[in-house]
Parts: sequence; structure tokens; C-alpha cells
Amino acid sequence: MAQGLDERTGSDQLTRLRSALDALWDEPTGLLTGATQLELLQESLRLEARLHAWQAQLAARIDAAEIAWQEHGTSTATWLADAANLTRREAGRLIAAGQGLLRFALVADAAGRGELLPTQAEAITRVLDDLPDDFPTDIVREAQQLLVGFGASHNAVELRQLTSHLVEILDPATAEVREVARLEREHRQAERGRHLTFSYDHHGSVLFKGSLPVAEAEPFIQVIDAYAAAQKRGLERLDPHAECVTPAMRRADALLAMVNHHSQESLAPNHGGDRPRIVITLPYDQLLANCWNARLLSTGHRIDPGTTRRLLCDADLMPAILGGPSAVLDVGRSQRLVTSAIRAALELRDRGCVFPGCEVPARDCEAHHIIPWRRGGPTALWNLCLLCAHHHGTVEPSNDPDADRWTIHLRPDSVPEIIPPLRVDPSQQPRLHARFHTRRRE
Repeated sequence: MAQGLDERTGSDQLTRLRSALDALWDEPTGLLTGATQLELLQESLRLEARLHAWQAQLAARIDAAEIAWQEHGTSTATWLADAANLTRREAGRLIAAGQGLLRFALVADAAGRGELLPTQAEAITRVLDDLPDDFPTDIVREAQQLLVGFGASHNAVELRQLTSHLVEILDPATAEVREVARLEREHRQAERGRHLTFSYDHHGSVLFKGSLPVAEAEPFIQVIDAYAAAQKRGLERLDPHAECVTPAMRRADALLAMVNHHSQESLAPNHGGDRPRIVITLPYDQLLANCWNARLLSTGHRIDPGTTRRLLCDADLMPAILGGPSAVLDVGRSQRLVTSAIRAALELRDRGCVFPGCEVPARDCEAHHIIPWRRGGPTALWNLCLLCAHHHGTVEPSNDPDADRWTIHLRPDSVPEIIPPLRVDPSQQPRLHARFHTRRRE
């Protein structure tokens, strides 16, 4: 009976809250004074914070009791993502916020009274989580009181920065030792978590995401800032009325300027047999006309005509004669080893590792002599193909001419065929990479 009463009470309270919100929407705010509207906005933020604190703790209790699993056979985060159209990240953050409030009762009480915004409460619980594990309960309680008090005058970012100062206040005798240990621990975590990734948004942009330890990132920041400052000074000197560029845009321009300088000075090591460079493919008739249908050789992404024309202002032009289904028939070459011209032709023809099922891009592949150089095989287009390091070792002939190994054969139309060993396929039917089944016609 008590459970049914609680369920009805909770439902009734939410019904009244819904009715109050309906009434709030029906009330015109435009007729109120400016001061009253500001007061309403501030109070509504506090009410939202109170509701969020209640929601977060409810989500954490549901997760701890595995109710979503019992009712729907799924995790709480997955259920929230489906039932409430939250992202998995939003659902996980709501549950984590509730878990923090359940661990620290004084913070939960302040959030429930609207004294802390959701971001402030999350920041405080994270700071409290970073306190040494051997702190007694009364000191942790004192820390909660201090941070809740700071919440009246500090935003979430400022609250996250209070960890070291909090230890100094609570335990000054061991603060230095604890701070050194904390800094070393955070640096180890930052080193393990370092990363840099690129992803295409398929709308003309490449997205960057990364993380570096603080000290190691400082030279990068300083160099970017230096390039940004130089660009700003140059821009203001030449055109003081130029369109406003945001600091974030200026840093992006500085990164490009740094990369361009690196390329112009040939400071980067060779990669894939050649220095790093932008290579685009463009039919000759389009080159003479409007520069339409240009593509990046490395990814196949199209480039707009304006960018293509800009790149052509300072570009090496390498003619390549193409036959049926874009097969490369000839390209300029002058040296015995794999030159940049031959390398470009290989990338244009193979567009990546030719082993079926392998998606390693051309820039990360190695040029393989089908007939080994040591056995008289020439460094010519008809005797070369691109392979990743792993598959290069798979097909590279051994000293035993009778070894049962994967081999490569180049068809008359320049398409590499992979011949499996007898142990894999007694009939040794040639296999093609999927990209050669749908060759792009330029």
C-alpha cells in the first residue's frame, strides 16, 4: 500500500509541475519590466537546477538497482537514449552526475535547493573525488561545505581548479607531498591518454580531436600563437578595415601557415617514398576549362574549382596517360629507384593496398616489385604495386622458389591480381580488391 501511495504522490507532483509550466507558457513576459524579466530568468535557472538534481539522482538510483535491465533487458544509458532521445554521452553524464550527488550528501542538498547549477555540482563532485582516499569523513564533510560555499561566487571552471588549494586548506602538513603525487599521477594519465585523430564530416571539413600533456603541449601552443600573432600584425598593417576574424579562426589559420612553412622548407621526413605533398588528379580537358572534377589522390574527395585553381598557381604538373577504366599507361620517370613520379602513378592506379579486403590508404603503403629487384625485376610501372607493410611481407618472394606463398600478377589492363597459395585455394583463382570492380572513370 505504501508503494502505491508513493507512486501516486510522485505522479501527482509531476502533474502539478506540468500544470505550472503550462501556466508559465501562457503568461506573457513581454509586458513585465526589464528587472522582473531578469529576476524570472535567474529564478528559472535555479528551478531547473533543482529539477536536474532530482532527475540525476533518480537516474543513478535506477542504474544502481538495474531497473532498466530488469524491465527492458538493457542498461540505463541505453534505455535513456532510446526512451528520451538522449545521446549515449548525455545519458551517461546524467547518471554520473547523480552518482556524484548520491556520494556527497551536502552537495546534493545544495543542488536540491537550487544553490548550485548542474555544472557547478558536477565540478564539485569531481574535485571531491580527487581528494586523497585516506581523508577521514569529517574532513570530506568540511570539504563539501567549503566547496558549496565557493559555489556562490565561482563558476564550474573555477571550481574544478580548486583541488590543490583544497588540500592545502584541509591538510596543510601533507599538502606538498600530496600535490607532488597528484601532479605525477595526472601527468602519467595525460601521457597514456594522448591522441590525435582526424575524421571527415562529409560536408567539406576535416575534424580534429586530440589531447596532450600540459608541458608537452606548451611548445605547440606557443608556436601556433606566434604564427597567429604574425598573421594578425600583417593583416592589420595591410588592411585595418578587413573582416573580423575570431581568435579560434586565427589559430586555425596559424596551424595552416605552420604546415605550409614546414612543407615549403622540406622539413618533414619522406613518407611513402616522397615528401608530404598534396596530389590532385584532374582530367586534361577540365584543366583547360573550369577545373571541375578534381580529386585528392589520397582520399578521392572532390575539391571545389576555386581551391583547385589556387593550388595550380604553385604546382608541379605531371601528365599521366590513362587507358580504359582509368588504367595508368605511362608517366614521366627518369631514375632507377621508385621516383616521386612513379610513386604518384602507383597511387593513382592502385589507390591503396591491392590485397583484397585491406583498406590501408596509398600514402601508408610500400611499393612492391612483383619480380624482385634482386632477380632482375625492373623498377617500372608494370612491375610494381602498392602493399601495406603486413601484406608486403605476405607476398614478398622468399629465397625458396618452390614456397607455397601468395603471389601477384598484373593484368594487361594494369589491375593487380592476387593469386592465393595452393593451401588456401587448390584452383588458385585470382582475386581482386573490391575497388577494381568499380573503377572510377575520369
